[in-house]
Order: sequence, then structure tokens, then C-alpha cells
Amino acid sequence: MKLTTWIMSAIILLGLSACSNVDEKPEVEKETEETTPVSQEPVIEEVEEVVEEEVIVEEPEPLYQLNEANWTLEPIKDANPKAVLLTIDDAPDRYAVEMAKTLKELSAPAIFFVNGHFIDTDEEKANLKAIYDMGFSIGNHTQTHVNLKDSSEEQQKDEILKVNETVEAVIGEKPKFFRAPFGVNTDFSRSLVLQEGMLLMNWTYGYDWEKQYMDAASLTNIMVNTEYLTNGANLLMHDREWTADALRGMVEEFRAKDYDFIDPTTIKGIE
Repeated sequence: MKLTTWIMSAIILLGLSACSNVDEKPEVEKETEETTPVSQEPVIEEVEEVVEEEVIVEEPEPLYQLNEANWTLEPIKDANPKAVLLTIDDAPDRYAVEMAKTLKELSAPAIFFVNGHFIDTDEEKANLKAIYDMGFSIGNHTQTHVNLKDSSEEQQKDEILKVNETVEAVIGEKPKFFRAPFGVNTDFSRSLVLQEGMLLMNWTYGYDWEKQYMDAASLTNIMVNTEYLTNGANLLMHDREWTADALRGMVEEFRAKDYDFIDPTTIKGIE
């Protein structure tokens, strides 16, 4: 009887165990959900189109015109009549850059007339460029400083055009002015200068090649107090040591007499 009871108990326990295993669900491992990026359209930044406006550089209005009767500069309309034009020949020999620096410091414009034989080397070309970059006008004074009346037309052409070519190669533009050595022109040179778009000019007075004026004090005195000083005077100077020394005092004394200095870019005929 006890044996029967034990067997029955074992059978019941086995049944319960089986039921327990059937009802219990196996644990399901959760999948890790990967986060998928949200698809986006590419962002296109709108770039505002920049339209470059054409910059129109207006040439200065002519304020003076050349009087070939005495080579002075006459005012146009309301330009100040009491003014003189500074010009320096035979540049850039030895003192032209120094002279340009002095004039720039004094805000005094001028024309530097260059000889071709002074712009042969790289150093000389750099001197020419330095003068131009300081804001000064460049003039043609021939290649070798010859007397044009003693030269053939072919020689005159070479003397004038060679300087134009060299100057243009160095500063990017041809000279605006022409002055013949010794003030001597020919019909051919006049025609060629006009064809090249240069303004032919001479001078009113100058003294720095005369022995008695080869020092700063005497040169300053004669240039500022000469009887030839007149409104619009076209002043001739050269690339010389004594002229370089006199330049500052000369400019200051002209201003003390209420003279202005003519900006070469405002002379009619070089537009």
C-alpha cells in the first residue's frame, strides 16, 4: 500500500514538472534596433552672384593749355593763373630718384624727361619705375640727347621711338610729353611726336647748366626771382647735384610767393 502510494506520488510530481516546462516560454532575446539615419536632401546654399561693376576712371579735366609762343601754361576757365610747371631733364641719371622723393614729400608735381641711355640697365629701369610709381609724369627727351637738326629723319625716328618703347615696357605706358634736346625741333620730329600722341613742349627759362648757378643758394635765388618768372612759367631743370640740393628751398620759396604747381595730368593735349 505504501509502495503504491509512493509510486502514485512520483507519477503526480512528474506530471506537474512536465506541465511546468510546457507552460514556460523560452526567453526571446530582443534584437538591437539599429537607428537608421533619416534620409535628407542635400542642403544647397544659395550663393548670391556678385556682379563686378565696371570702374570708369575719369581723366582729370584739363585746367591748363600750352602757349607755344612762350611755352607757358595758360589757365582754362577757373584754374589758378598763378602757377608754374616743374620739369626735370636728363633723368634718371644720378639724382632723379632723390629729387622725386623730395617733390613727393612736398606734394609738388613735375615732369621727368628721360634719356634712353639712362634707362638701359635693370637698375636704371627700376629708377624710372620708382619715379613713375611716386606719381610723376614721364616725358621723352630722346635716346642719346642729340641735336635733331643734325640727324636724318631715320635717326630722329630711332631717337624718339626707342625711348617710347623702353618707357612703355617699364611703366606700362608711353611718355605723355616730348622735349627735344637744346629745344631744337624739326618738321619731321614735330610730326612724329604728334603721331605718337605726345605733347611737344619747350621751356620758359632755366639756369642750372650755367656755371654761376651750380650751387643750391644761387640757383634757388635766380629761379624764384628772375625777371622771366611769370604766371604759367615752364621751368627747366636737370638731374644735377646742385639742382637736387636746391629743389626743396625752391619749392618753398615759390609757395611763399603764392605760386601753385601745375599738375602735368591737367594739361590739355594729353587726354
